[in-house]
Amino acid sequence: MGLRVALLAAFLSAFLAPPPAFASSLDRFSEFISGTTTARGEFEQQIFDANRKLIQESRGVLAFSRPGKFRWSYSKPYPQLIVGDGSKVWIYDEDLKQVTVKKLGQALGSTPAALLAGNNEAMRSFVLADKGTKDGLEWLEALPRDKDGNFERIRMGFSASGLQTMELVDSFGQTTLLRFKSLERNPRLDPSLFRFSPPKGADVIGDVN
Repeated sequence: MGLRVALLAAFLSAFLAPPPAFASSLDRFSEFISGTTTARGEFEQQIFDANRKLIQESRGVLAFSRPGKFRWSYSKPYPQLIVGDGSKVWIYDEDLKQVTVKKLGQALGSTPAALLAGNNEAMRSFVLADKGTKDGLEWLEALPRDKDGNFERIRMGFSASGLQTMELVDSFGQTTLLRFKSLERNPRLDPSLFRFSPPKGADVIGDVN
């Protein structure tokens, strides 16, 4: 679950820019590519099984710095920290006192997080489509070209002020629903947010070198 959340966290940074009120969802995405380098805010997350039964709720704070750096911190129901430092992804489970680490490329691969790079190569990993307006939001759908990835479909709902909600359907039929608030575009962020050192006594698993 931790790595799955890390992929989501990285992907989110590609969709935080507030576009013009008349823009389509594709316009909103394009505006991000050209105008957003950092972001921070709060999130609420719900996970539903294939029968749309709620199986998990959580909340926390997030921050991003393109390309490849992010911090995704859960405060409820269990503390967990996920940090992408530009070369590695670190996932710290405080209750288990365990750190899982992978190289950024291996952790993200051809997943939605690849869009974090914000370049044409990343864009080619997905088929993007404007899905029109629903519930007062402009909807963008991203279908991964790699059918062996973690996600089958991603939908983003935008208002004039930026990204409001995000839905991700994985290969098991589970749906992750994310709602955002207090998102700030291009704030000045402390570089230390994107550095991680395993706490003393924690078990470290994965590719540390």
